[in-house]
Amino acid sequence: MNKFIRIIGLISLVFVLSGVTYVALQSSRTESDIATFEARVAAIGQRSPAPTYDPARLQSLPAPVQRYVRFTFKGTAPGYAVVRLSASGEFRRPRTEGFNATTAQQVIATGVPALMFSATTPVIPGVWARAYDFFAEGEMAMKAKILSTLTVVDEKQTPQLNQISLRRWLLESALYPAALLPGGPVTWEAIDDHSARAVVAWHSLRASMVAHFADDGQMTHMVAEADGDLSTPYHGSGEHVARSNYRLIGHQMIPMAFTISRMAGGKLYPFWKGQVDNITFE
Repeated sequence: MNKFIRIIGLISLVFVLSGVTYVALQSSRTESDIATFEARVAAIGQRSPAPTYDPARLQSLPAPVQRYVRFTFKGTAPGYAVVRLSASGEFRRPRTEGFNATTAQQVIATGVPALMFSATTPVIPGVWARAYDFFAEGEMAMKAKILSTLTVVDEKQTPQLNQISLRRWLLESALYPAALLPGGPVTWEAIDDHSARAVVAWHSLRASMVAHFADDGQMTHMVAEADGDLSTPYHGSGEHVARSNYRLIGHQMIPMAFTISRMAGGKLYPFWKGQVDNITFE
C-alpha cells in the first residue's frame, strides 16, 4: 500500500512539474513577443521623432490648445521620439463589474502613431492574466492569456480595430505632448474656448477625440464622438479619459493620474484607473 501511495505521489509530482515547466515556457514566449513588439515600436519612433516646441507656430492652433501648449512646455522643450512608462492601479475586465490591481507598461512612438501596451492583472490568488495591445504602421494585435499561457482573447486586425487602436494612441497623447504640437501627427479643429477636436490620421485610417481644457490650460479629459459597443470582449481604446495631477517632468507638465472609461448612452463605465509611476523620454 505504501509503495502504491508513493507511486501515485511520484506521478502527481511529474504532472505538477510538467505543468509548471509548460507555463514557464509559454510565459517566456509571451514575454519575448512583448519585447519584440516594444522594440518594433521604439525603432519606428526613432525614425520619426515628434516636433519640438516652437512658440512662433502657436498661432495656427485653436485658442484653448494654445493655452494648453503654454501650460505644458516650460523652459527649453525637449525633443524626443519614444516614451516609456509604467503605471499601476485598478482594472476591470470586459463585461465584468469588479476591479483588480493591475500593473502596466507602455512603449509609444511620439512622431507617428505606434504603441505597445502590456499589463498583468491578478485574477485569483496564484492566477494572473497577461494582456497586450500592439499598434504600428496601421495594424494591430490584441491578446490576453491566463497564466501568460492560455489565450482567452486573440483579436486580429480589422478596419474597425485598427481605427480603435489609432484612437488609443490619440487618447494617450497627453503623456507625450510633443505629439500634439504643430507639424506633428495630430491636427486641431476649433470648437469653443474650452474644447477642440484632435485628429490623427494614418494612410486611410482616421481617429478623432474632443479634448477639453481648464482655464489655466490643463487638458482635463478627452472624449470620443460616438458611443462604444459595450458588448465586445475587449475595451479597446475606451471612449473617455480623464487626467489630473500634472507634474513637471523634463520641462513638460505631464498628467500622472488617469481614469479611462467606456462610454455609451451618456454614461461612463470606468475600466482602468490609476497613476503613472515612471515615465521617460528618448
